[in-house]
Amino acid sequence: MTLNKGGKIQVIILAGGKGTRMNSDLPKVLHQVKGKAIIHHVLDGIQSICEKPTIIVGHQAELVKESTGNKYHYVFQEKQQGTGHAVSVARSELQSRSDIGHIVVIPGDAPLISAVTLRELVSKREASHAVMVLATIDVPNYEGTNSVYYNYGRIIRKSDETLDRIIELKDASPDVRAMTEVNVGYYCFDPDWLWSKIDTIQNINAAHELYLTDLLQFATSENMAVDVVRIGNVLEGLGINTPEQLALVEKCIL
Repeated sequence: MTLNKGGKIQVIILAGGKGTRMNSDLPKVLHQVKGKAIIHHVLDGIQSICEKPTIIVGHQAELVKESTGNKYHYVFQEKQQGTGHAVSVARSELQSRSDIGHIVVIPGDAPLISAVTLRELVSKREASHAVMVLATIDVPNYEGTNSVYYNYGRIIRKSDETLDRIIELKDASPDVRAMTEVNVGYYCFDPDWLWSKIDTIQNINAAHELYLTDLLQFATSENMAVDVVRIGNVLEGLGINTPEQLALVEKCIL
């Protein structure tokens, strides 16, 4: 396979979730942090690397479009069947675009995301010829603000410390849950490789969802190059799934 290098950075923002645990019918990404919708924090964070991201919308899609000015690329996800499914619905729009050299996928509920980290993901992919680069954070424990990270997937490494796979919390044993390197859900992919693999993901897991994280094990099992960016700022990967998490994250934004 010839890997794409150079070219434009296309960002996909996953913003289709209902956010049931927010105890509100409002789309999760429209809940406000410091007086601004979560997705606007995300858009501000990526503006310098991608002027027109593709936003995956679902629950109350029109509200999300209206809030974001209806000025981006929007792809509708009719059913929320996991992160892998969310990315797959963008394939028909993006696969034919030869100008795209890197596809960056990020969650729409991470208001502290930074362009610096996303550029580092792209730079790592360029340097290592990787088909996939992901961002992780090492947490000292799962207390206080770090409790948000407890629900994140754990990074599994081989004996030589290279990446192996990601195990989501619902599928993790107690020993795996005790691990403290977590996947924050920021990725950079080779476009051709991503689209060739996205439909091979299966929902054989406790949540019966299509996990984008399965792509890491696909790559490592095929001896394809993968890489990682370990984020030093432990706050940057914080996502929001509950009112309590929103309150925690809000305290971290000046």
